[in-house]
Order: sequence, then C-alpha cells, then structure tokens
Amino acid sequence: IDFGGIDHVLASGRNVNILVMDTEVYSNTGGQSSKATPRAAVAKYAASGKPAPKKDLGMIAMTYGNVYVASVALGARDEHTLKAFLEAEAYDGPSLIIAYSHCIAHGINMTTGMNHQKTLVESGRWLLYRHNPELQKQGKNPLQLDMRSPTQPVEHSMYQENRFKMLTKSKPELAKHLLEQAQAEVDARWQMYQYLAKREIL
Repeated sequence: IDFGGIDHVLASGRNVNILVMDTEVYSNTGGQSSKATPRAAVAKYAASGKPAPKKDLGMIAMTYGNVYVASVALGARDEHTLKAFLEAEAYDGPSLIIAYSHCIAHGINMTTGMNHQKTLVESGRWLLYRHNPELQKQGKNPLQLDMRSPTQPVEHSMYQENRFKMLTKSKPELAKHLLEQAQAEVDARWQMYQYLAKREIL
C-alpha cells in the first residue's frame, strides 16, 4: 500500500526483492479506490467511476535504471511469471515484480479468475514485460515485451467485471465516455512500451 516505502527501498540500491500483488483496490480495507485503480472502475469513493488513470508503478521503478522490474499475470502466461521470478532472484540489486491479482471487489466469478487474466492481457489492460538492467550492461535493450499486440478492445474484458459494468446501468453516457478514455489510454500505453522496447541502446 505504501508507495513511499517501496520507492525508498528501490532507491536504496540494495539487493531486495519486492512482490506487489496488484488487485487495483484497497482489498484489505474494503475495496476502496486507490491510485492503482483503473479509469472507469466503480469502487468505494469512486461511485461514478474513477475519472483518472492508473499509476504506472512499473514505469516509475524503471526510471531508476538499476531496478529489475517485471509485470506478470500467472493466468495469462505461467512460464513468463516463473522466468521473471528466477531473474529477479538472480539480479544483484533491487527487484520489483508486479503481479495482477484478481479480487472479489472486481465483481467477477472468482473461479474464472485465471482465465480472466488472459483477457486482460489480450486487451492490453495488463502488460507482460521484464526490465533487466543486466541486459543494458551487454549493450542490449533492458526492456522486453513478453506479449503480442492487443487483439481485443478493452470493452471485452472490462464489461466482464461488475466494477465497470454497473456504471453502464447507472450512468450510461458517463460509462461510454470513460470507456473511450480507457481505450485511448491503453492504446497510448502500449505504443509507449513498444517504443521503449524497440529503441536502440547507445
């Protein structure tokens, strides 16, 4: 929960491994909206859908340059998750793994949670990547995107979750507006990560 604490540990440069189980809400206190909550989601303190985008913790951590960062979803690619954990453990420095974690607050059938993670990745709402500073020492790009380009619109996965779907009933026009913003945001984020993963390292 404490971003300031995580940031302090990452900035220390010490050999510490951090795992963030990202449920996108304050799950331990009742499902309140947080900076990790995505745009358009209905949660406590965001009854009309969260109007602001989600904080990109992974991108923030990568700006340090010496932090191993991975974004994983076990239900989408289990072998990618395992590889990220092994690399993070082997890395001599701070490492951060951000793992998507489905939650009852999302309003999904929890028995389908692992399969639902696949739809998030297919729509680009959740990215799979590894940022390994060791690669840069070898003259290689440290960022590796471990997924294909999104093949589904965000609507496909969002409206499988009650936290997004309920707004279409209470405020349909607002829901449509926020959905359009969410799609534009996901598209822009994918393009940015693609650019960073393809850039030449000098």
